[in-house]
Amino acid sequence: MTTAFKDAPSSEGAVHGLITVDLPVSFDTGWNRLPGIQVEGRRLTLDPQQYFFRFESHTWLVTEWERVEKELLPVEETTTSAVEQMALDYIKRHAVPTSDAAQVISIAYQVYAYLFRDDHLEGLGIPEITSDHLRMLREAATLMALNKVEVDGHISNVGPCWFFPAATSVVFGLDDRMGELLDEVYHGGWFNEHRRIESIKAHVALGGRLVHGCQSVPDQSGGVVAPYGANMSAFREDLSAFKADWLAQVYSYRGATVA
Repeated sequence: MTTAFKDAPSSEGAVHGLITVDLPVSFDTGWNRLPGIQVEGRRLTLDPQQYFFRFESHTWLVTEWERVEKELLPVEETTTSAVEQMALDYIKRHAVPTSDAAQVISIAYQVYAYLFRDDHLEGLGIPEITSDHLRMLREAATLMALNKVEVDGHISNVGPCWFFPAATSVVFGLDDRMGELLDEVYHGGWFNEHRRIESIKAHVALGGRLVHGCQSVPDQSGGVVAPYGANMSAFREDLSAFKADWLAQVYSYRGATVA
């Protein structure tokens, strides 16, 4: 029997039903090691009461991926129009709120199938990373899209995928070194300008930009798509308050039997 994460939202107050989405591909059954998540073929089901550490916000800002892909990805930055301003303007014009978490997951999978495509393998400079590792990145990042930061910097939604190397070590059985290498690829958009620009444009579909809590090396401080203008000082303070306890809970499921 799967145990819910400690401090997960209680059933008192608003009741949140199961989140079910049929994806284009099957996710790894290793996700079943974590509380509140069930993978059956292409169907992914989340029980928010068990899956999240904190689940205070039940709306997200999204734009159809097909629209972003067609209208924004081909647009080039100019000397008078920075890519960040283009992204912010596009979100203001086209993003809409949704309370459908399944829609967010579906859009997120399309975003990360684009950002972690096999075309990038040759240029990563990390020979140990394979196409299969990029698949792991796509899956984990897709679930991270349900995490949420408010404009005031408060982190309102936190799931186990916030702690990226810990979650991948549980789900895929990766050792610490490989988990950190995978995290390097996830962070790589900061260090490669071509990938950074791609990331800024693609994350418009999820209503913001990708921000990281880590410093110069992966340190399990995670990442989230945050709205432009979010208070990053408050974000870091909130993150430091919960990180250690919730990270330990994720690691406690290492080696768990797949349900």
